[in-house]
Amino acid sequence: MTETLAITNQKGGVGKTTTCVNLAASLTRLGKRVLVIDMDPQGNATTGSGADKHADGTTSCELLLGQASLADSARRVDAGFDLVPANGDLTVAEVRLMEEPRREYRLRDALATVPEPYDHVLIDCPPSLNLLTVNGLVAADGVVIPMQCEYYALEGLTALMRTIESIQRGPNPNLRIAGLLRTMFDPRNRLSGDVSEQLTGHFGERVFRTVIPRNIRLAEAPSFGQPALLYDASSRGAVAYLALAGEMLRR
Repeated sequence: MTETLAITNQKGGVGKTTTCVNLAASLTRLGKRVLVIDMDPQGNATTGSGADKHADGTTSCELLLGQASLADSARRVDAGFDLVPANGDLTVAEVRLMEEPRREYRLRDALATVPEPYDHVLIDCPPSLNLLTVNGLVAADGVVIPMQCEYYALEGLTALMRTIESIQRGPNPNLRIAGLLRTMFDPRNRLSGDVSEQLTGHFGERVFRTVIPRNIRLAEAPSFGQPALLYDASSRGAVAYLALAGEMLRR
């Protein structure tokens, strides 16, 4: 059975795309069949996976507009998972969808025609609450929330939880929080420890035990179009995402 997860946070710069790409690579390394759908017009998950977002071919834009099927849009990347790429055209799709029926269900409808049985579908949502993010949440079984352990991240989390609750009351009552992931964690920073304790105290088991550290190799990997597992498999960042994939599978 396919598990579809939306990787989202309304606050930017928290490691959302890094989590999506590296979790996909790690699950693939563990023998799972994975599809990544880039729903961010910046296309960072696309370039971070080693694909050219300006290359010829269909993208998530055409997928949402019903101009291409999932089979037409997905392509295999070097890390071994399939990718539906994105670029700036996705902004155009969002505007056009505003006038369309079932506009918040477009991605869910597209995933209903999955051409092969994936174990996991990971959706990289944009760092804002817009129609693209709503499509991701409506299509998902669960939400993975990457967040830095800092004060402003807690404020953003409150807004995100309200968004998730509104989706649960409306188009996707089965949506659940798959887990909160502490990213770019620095144990030397007292604030990081304090915020981490607040998260675990409030959300309990919904906070992943795995913590993603600040790691230069993890930060460098996207500029080479590779997940950390391909760029430097022995780096602390790559090892942490492998551990996260293992924790998710055990759950």
